[in-house]
Amino acid sequence: MQINLDKEKKKKLIIIASVLITVLIIVIIAFYIGNKSFRTFFDRNILGKEITENKATSIDISDQENASIYAFDKYITILNKNKLNLYSASGKKEYELEVNISDALYASNNRFLMIAQKNGQNLYQISEGNIIWQKEIEGQIQKVNVNKNGYVSVIIAGSSYKTVVATYSPQGKELFKTYLSSTSSLDTSISQDNKYLAIAEINTSGTLIQSSVKVISVEKAQTDPTNSVINTYNAQPNQLIKNVEYQNKNNLVGMYDNEIRNINGQQNEQIITFEKDKITYASIKLDNYAVYTQEKASGLWGSNTQVVLKNITTGKENIYVAEGVAKDIKTHSNNIALNLGSEIHFITTGGWLTKKYTSEKEVKDIILGEKLAGIVYKDKIDIINL
Repeated sequence: MQINLDKEKKKKLIIIASVLITVLIIVIIAFYIGNKSFRTFFDRNILGKEITENKATSIDISDQENASIYAFDKYITILNKNKLNLYSASGKKEYELEVNISDALYASNNRFLMIAQKNGQNLYQISEGNIIWQKEIEGQIQKVNVNKNGYVSVIIAGSSYKTVVATYSPQGKELFKTYLSSTSSLDTSISQDNKYLAIAEINTSGTLIQSSVKVISVEKAQTDPTNSVINTYNAQPNQLIKNVEYQNKNNLVGMYDNEIRNINGQQNEQIITFEKDKITYASIKLDNYAVYTQEKASGLWGSNTQVVLKNITTGKENIYVAEGVAKDIKTHSNNIALNLGSEIHFITTGGWLTKKYTSEKEVKDIILGEKLAGIVYKDKIDIINL
């Protein structure tokens, strides 16, 4: 009988302890969400989200003048004197590749990195420390784009056409070229299912600028390029297209000088409108989100930065507020880096702080990848794991 009573007591104690722990977790979460002071304390002392310059892992670049620095996947890359070095999150040099590039253009997605000679001919695809393929392009490379599967589009100038857009397979095979005789292409994006190429273009031949986005069937363009355009989205006169991006589920999003639109399929609807002189930075280079920042007055002399993250599919907004004025934002995948000068906030698209980096001096630049970021100074790069 005594044994059964002891078992019952233990069972009750376990139930009571479980309930208390659950209640405690709920209280902590509620305080974390609703109380900024508690959240700051918890981030700093419990979650270890705050990193100071003197405690960060660094890569020394003091002897590499005019080096070009980029981040992709799990690597920091440094291009110097035709050598592309790839560093891991620990600051160790993992790979050294020979590339015939001095002034680099970059694009990355998933595990793929594209690097090209700006206004030149050389183009390389790199993955996991290897050059997958390389080419010499006829004309002058203006911009490169790669989707998560390794399909590539290249904007080329310097031919008898205003712009040529070349599209390549993950193995480097040229699939087709799109020739634009009267318009200039500013950006391209390939859908995640590899079926469509979107080309953002402008026509400046008339009195007013005309922007448009053409959607091309990759399959049709390889056999019947003349009839490969399946949709054309024309903007209002004098509206300037800046970027296009195929996001999750092949949603095509366009960013203009005064708004962001969902131009997927038969849709062409406004997602965000930019109030004049109130939007400081904006980007659509994210997974299923658009982001923009606004300055908000705080007290008599101070200002805060409000980061608004809008879900393209649901329209739901997440808001993150930081003290100070934003000098820049960088975006990649689900990561946003908010540059406040000597303080960098790394935020998710859900509006949550991932890491906060602080320094006694102003940051020169930020490079942002899927899994890490680099804080760039004149003589070093501090590495932040995300």
